[in-house]
Amino acid sequence: MTKKNTLTLSKNAMQEYGYKIVDTIVEHFLTQDEKNPIAIATRQEMDKLFLEEAPEQSSDPLEVLEFVKKNVLAQAGIPSHSKFFSFVPGPSNYISAMSDSLATGFNVFSGGWAASATAAELEIVTINWLLKIFKFPTKKGGGIFTSGGSMANLTALVTARKQLLGDDYSKAVIYISDQTHSSNIKAIRTIGFKKDQVRIIPTDMEFKIYINKLKNAIAKDKLEGLQPFCIIATAGATNTGTVDPLSEISSICKEESMWMHVDAAYGGAGILSKKGAKELRGIEKAHSITIDPHKWFFQPYEMGCLLVRNHKWLSSTFSEKPEYLKDVEGNESEINFYDHGIQLTRRFRALKFYMSIKTYGLSAFREAITYNIELAEELEHSIRKSKNWEIVSPAKLAIINFRYNPIGLGFNESKLNTLNREISKRVMISKKAVLVTTELHGQVVLRMCLINPRTTMKDIDETLDLCIHFANAILGNKNSTA
Repeated sequence: MTKKNTLTLSKNAMQEYGYKIVDTIVEHFLTQDEKNPIAIATRQEMDKLFLEEAPEQSSDPLEVLEFVKKNVLAQAGIPSHSKFFSFVPGPSNYISAMSDSLATGFNVFSGGWAASATAAELEIVTINWLLKIFKFPTKKGGGIFTSGGSMANLTALVTARKQLLGDDYSKAVIYISDQTHSSNIKAIRTIGFKKDQVRIIPTDMEFKIYINKLKNAIAKDKLEGLQPFCIIATAGATNTGTVDPLSEISSICKEESMWMHVDAAYGGAGILSKKGAKELRGIEKAHSITIDPHKWFFQPYEMGCLLVRNHKWLSSTFSEKPEYLKDVEGNESEINFYDHGIQLTRRFRALKFYMSIKTYGLSAFREAITYNIELAEELEHSIRKSKNWEIVSPAKLAIINFRYNPIGLGFNESKLNTLNREISKRVMISKKAVLVTTELHGQVVLRMCLINPRTTMKDIDETLDLCIHFANAILGNKNSTA
């Protein structure tokens, strides 16, 4: 008989190993802002360090852990760093990180009620919290946690297609703006819509979808015998934080019998603040909403969420009854979340959200989000008083866009674009901050996304000083010190 290997360690070995991992995570949370927020390496360098055949023989677990700490974790980027300003930072929180460890350690299956009623129940409870926050009906409404906004958007569009179109969607048309997140484009292609079934509506000077042009496009498509099907509104554009006119879009969808999906993956959590709630007015009228708790709800990756006005839309879209699941169907109140989305095998995502809200309280999240919005506004106020900087897109839901354009510089747009790209490049090479560019109306700008509650004006000022230092060096100014 082949020798049995149970892939286990002794109790003492497990405890020692576990304590070292917890100590490593705690140290990271306490010291992360003292490290560089970004690590830069080539594929060649990475291959040299890691590339090998799968080892046949065992190694000491503590030695493997030390290797990973030194070569993997210490060389990884830190999206939770207080100077990680680009893309959408991932601030996370310690309680959720430890909760994720519990969910993984117990290997909880969160697909069906029979496998883990507690996991399903906590997903029901936390989804209900979110339904109430977004003023969706809590009795009829529902939702599901996903890996992220991309999967939530995909799930929403599959649901909308099933509920409004059935199997024939050859004449259906989807409307998005030029600021719609790329995940929606991927979702549209994935579920079989062709390029000529998508209308990209331009945005105005504030990067909101042009309502009149949207109406014109819908009217034209109807005259041509097509079926206007869905409008994807943006609530917190990744570039600018801008929110589309949600109430007006809702009125159009109601009049035209269309589905209104709101991609609030970035901006949705802003609803917890007074200013954010004002920006997001009308979101409660949507048929479906995507939010990303692993962004501004401060959860670790991966955690997205889809909310819908009627939970039956999900079950009637995704429910399948293979023979091996018939014995565990349960009753209607015992939700099997594999019937509400694409995944059958699902990790226990609800636990980290549940434990962090229970531990810190919703008011702590509300205060953190309000602080982020006010921090961006404070930065805008500071920049407007400076001779070095120009606001291109003002602070909106904790995102602000600006560029280096000192009074008297006299550069044309092309030179300014080149200059700001080079400033960003040198900041990134320095590894002292993560600050990359985006492009708005043909202007290359520096974009700051300030959703980390630990980020301070000192962090921002130090980064702006670094930018000016590099700008002076690029321009050959004698005074090139920060």
